Amino acid sequence: MIPQIKAAGSNALRTGTILFVFALVATALLAFTFARTEPTIERSRQAEKLSLLTQVLPPALYDNDLLASQQTLPPHELLGTRQPTAMWIARRGETITAVVLEAIAPDGYGGSIDLVVGIDVDGTVTGVRVTAHRETPGLGDYIVRSKSPWIEQFVGKSLVSPETKRWKVVKDGGQFDARAGATITPRAVVKAVRGALDYFARHRAALVAPPAPEKPKPVKQLKEKTP
Repeated sequence: MIPQIKAAGSNALRTGTILFVFALVATALLAFTFARTEPTIERSRQAEKLSLLTQVLPPALYDNDLLASQQTLPPHELLGTRQPTAMWIARRGETITAVVLEAIAPDGYGGSIDLVVGIDVDGTVTGVRVTAHRETPGLGDYIVRSKSPWIEQFVGKSLVSPETKRWKVVKDGGQFDARAGATITPRAVVKAVRGALDYFARHRAALVAPPAPEKPKPVKQLKEKTP
């Protein structure tokens, strides 16, 4: 009986050792694959982000590195955000010409709709794009630029054009078109874009303020040695 117990224990130990070795090899392979592919994935992410930014900012507005201009904004009700979000700053030379804000429409038909909104220094929309949504395919997803040009109607709009009461979809007495049977989605987007404009107007001075110049360091003068 004892030899059988020893044999079973030996087999269990051998099996455990084999599984442990396999786990080590698998972990090493995963780590190696991640290390090799992570830079490529990150470059792809950066390229997608840059493509998105250039879609909401006319080329004439900037000559700086948009990705390098990224800053972080705290959550704000007007942006519909509950977590810190990104802002990108467009410059021509040393002059700030526009910003791109991340905003969220929390009340879409399928849930939250993530947006980026380009706004020039005068408070005019330069472009809007949907970055994430859960709207019904073939019904509410026409807010995405690849599905229809609907989103382009925000270009050139501001807090005063149209007037406040016209910042609604046509069905609600406003100016913005919406497809019949799918008005909840565009209604949420219109509200979110106007919220981003309102946020920019209230914080414009801080958002487009030039960076403070660095104070020159005092020069230490060497005392002459008395002979």
